[in-house]
Amino acid sequence: MAEAEQPERGDREVTVDDIRQISASATPHFALQIRNRIQKLIRGLGADDPVRLYGVQEIARLESLGFTGEVRGTPEQDGMRSLPSVSEHEQPRRIA
Repeated sequence: MAEAEQPERGDREVTVDDIRQISASATPHFALQIRNRIQKLIRGLGADDPVRLYGVQEIARLESLGFTGEVRGTPEQDGMRSLPSVSEHEQPRRIA
């Protein structure tokens, strides 16, 4: 999944359908990259533009999906803990 936009989207005004096409099949793995694409698309739109408002809603949904929309590992079993879910509250571990 690249964050580069399709060239034909740069030649015309962004629409709600453009945002739907980008975000409709988002998975947790790619949600944050898709969020970045939408942020770039709506950057120049006015605060009350319907496309921008829809984009902001989709950005919130994608952030939620990216941070909490995936259960890692299998469910907890006797003698084994499940892996924790990725959360926006967790800090990345530094490797020394």
